[in-house]
Amino acid sequence: MSPMKLPVGFQASGLSSGIKESGKSDLGVIYSPYPLYWAFTSTENTLKAPCVSRNRSRFISLQSVQAVLVNSGNANCANGEQGIWDNEDMAGYAANVLSLKRVQDVLTASTGVVGKKMPIDKVKASLNKLARQMTEDSTSFSEAILTTDSQAKQVALTLDSGARIVGIAKGSGMIHPNMATMLAFVMTDAALPQETLREIWPKVVNNSFNQVTVDGDTSPNDMAILLSSHQVRANPTDFTNALLEVCAKLAQKIARDGEGATKLLTVKVTGARNELEAKNAARAVVRSPLVKAAVHGNDPNWGRILVAVGNSGAVSDMANLTIKLQSYVVYQGQSLTFDEVAVSGAMKAASEVVVEIELAAGSATATAWGCDLTAEYVRVNADYTT
Repeated sequence: MSPMKLPVGFQASGLSSGIKESGKSDLGVIYSPYPLYWAFTSTENTLKAPCVSRNRSRFISLQSVQAVLVNSGNANCANGEQGIWDNEDMAGYAANVLSLKRVQDVLTASTGVVGKKMPIDKVKASLNKLARQMTEDSTSFSEAILTTDSQAKQVALTLDSGARIVGIAKGSGMIHPNMATMLAFVMTDAALPQETLREIWPKVVNNSFNQVTVDGDTSPNDMAILLSSHQVRANPTDFTNALLEVCAKLAQKIARDGEGATKLLTVKVTGARNELEAKNAARAVVRSPLVKAAVHGNDPNWGRILVAVGNSGAVSDMANLTIKLQSYVVYQGQSLTFDEVAVSGAMKAASEVVVEIELAAGSATATAWGCDLTAEYVRVNADYTT
């Protein structure tokens, strides 16, 4: 993986603290000497890990932060009061080694197996080294936050003004809209007010991370954090467009790296009555196990796509609806005669299968991303803790 330089005012590092029995990297930190403006979204699961609850409380306070401590391999969730204290201790230890005056300056994030006690002594023993190894390169941090991911996920863009945006994410399984088993950390040096960032962020998340589904499950630890050192001038419109591009690319990387996946599934819906119906229709198709299995088998079974759209609640006259698969029209208000061998071949030859659906009910559009459903997905999740 090529090194990726962080925006002005950011440092990061990652290492193995021993949380993972495999010895793989499992503890990372993002740090800035500047008070950071930030925006935050998190899981809608009723079950929430202490890191999510604590960060939500910090977010409401409107105060700045200077660091994010992240661990993988242990969700520190459903561990009762001990889990709450362990999470708070992680923030406190990190604040100490980073010479920060307030424990509130440190956000926390955890990902991994639910219900296992956090080995807090291992975390504590590794923090001094973690702080000493900080650099302006994102590589070690991006590797430290992974769980079942097959690869690190990073995207960077530079605006005309020189401001930069660097996004780092993890996610492979238990992925579904309204946050999923994913963590996303987007850093920028763009100088925009915190109020502007907090207005932009939910809209960007809704059109990127919340348009991904791998298996329909949502975890208790998910979050996406936008951090700004506000050191370089930037046009708000240009920044918003670039931010959406970064997050959409990260979302696609998450979908492409779905557990056991061999193909990215992209569903584009046009002609919906409104944006919500467009999103619902696109999500319904990418999360359908039948569609996902057909994609894996290179089966141009448009009936499964049509059924998923019908189940989405999006209004459409099925007599006017059109479905394209790999640019081939396979349904247009009724069954069509098409070259099934050619369409299947086009699916087999591609690493991305694209479904286009025209609802012919309005002008709203949406895109969602997912992946095929494979036997390897079952194996990974059947053996996850054993």
